Amino acid sequence: MKFNVVVLPGDGIGPEIIDESVKVMNAVGKKFGHEFNCDYALIGGIAIEEEGTALSQETIDKCKKSDAVLLGAVGDPRFDDPQAPIHPEDGLLAIRKELGLFANLRPVHVYPSLFDHTNFKPQVLNDVDFIFVRELTGGLYFGQPKKRWEESDGRWAVDSMLYSEHEIARIIRVGFEIARTRKKKLISVDKANVLQSSRLWRQVAVEISKEYPDVELEHMLVDACAMRIIQNPRYLDVLVTENTFGDVLTDEASMLGGSLGMLASASLAGVPKDGERTLGMYEPSHGSAPRHKGLNDANPIATILSMAMMLSYSFGLSHEATAVEDAISKVLSENYATYDIMGEGSTKVTTSRMGDLIAERI
Repeated sequence: MKFNVVVLPGDGIGPEIIDESVKVMNAVGKKFGHEFNCDYALIGGIAIEEEGTALSQETIDKCKKSDAVLLGAVGDPRFDDPQAPIHPEDGLLAIRKELGLFANLRPVHVYPSLFDHTNFKPQVLNDVDFIFVRELTGGLYFGQPKKRWEESDGRWAVDSMLYSEHEIARIIRVGFEIARTRKKKLISVDKANVLQSSRLWRQVAVEISKEYPDVELEHMLVDACAMRIIQNPRYLDVLVTENTFGDVLTDEASMLGGSLGMLASASLAGVPKDGERTLGMYEPSHGSAPRHKGLNDANPIATILSMAMMLSYSFGLSHEATAVEDAISKVLSENYATYDIMGEGSTKVTTSRMGDLIAERI
């Protein structure tokens, strides 16, 4: 099969980690008989430097015509001045809006070799493997009214957690579709005991659940979910939640993994279904780490795992995605590590060497 991928290396360590992701992707293509056509473009600080904008219309058009977008990292300290007319992150916000990305996926998988890199006991981390489905376009961050004002009794501010039935229904369906491919259990996280938006969220979730009789739906309050992540993360499998709750909970859950260099993410423009292609953008959860630029020491695993998510959710190649995940597990079990995940008995490797090791095990 043939697939067209727009590759946006971005800033800092972005080009280095993207190279390793593409390397492993090509190894997948060679083994399984697929052709991945990569079209490179600029985003972020490098785009400001060379094109005068954080995201050009040409790049937007390329991305819209592609099957998926693979992103390295965005962020450049040269453009950190708050008064600057353009910031690298403007490109990231723009591409999400232009592609209509509304569903953010954040998997949490803890590798045994990284147990010592967390503050949790091994018995808590054993077999932890769950995924968050976070709504990206609504809620407190975008709802109106949103403003500050002053009155005689002091300063006031308001943000609005606004959601439409349509916005809720489509993200709930993403959650159900992903749950169908895993343990057939979906946890919907809300605050329905207090918030009207969460009461609508819960009502819509129950209605949509009738389309998925093979998937068990459980409701969980957001504060209870925050506790469950710490107390018994093995209980969790697929969780779907609104924007603000998801922002907080995914950051909390990231501490289970041992290193930011292991955290993949995906943002989808549609509901992923078997046999259908879904446009998405795939990127690591970490930043551009400009201090490590050019040192060939950054951990590329999050970017490679993001590419594996692309194989699964945008291309429908779940078997190939599993092959990538298994190759990573094998390399880690052999005690190869970049600087951030070094442990007792580890063999330290460079960014490019880690990519080679994973590609060789596909």
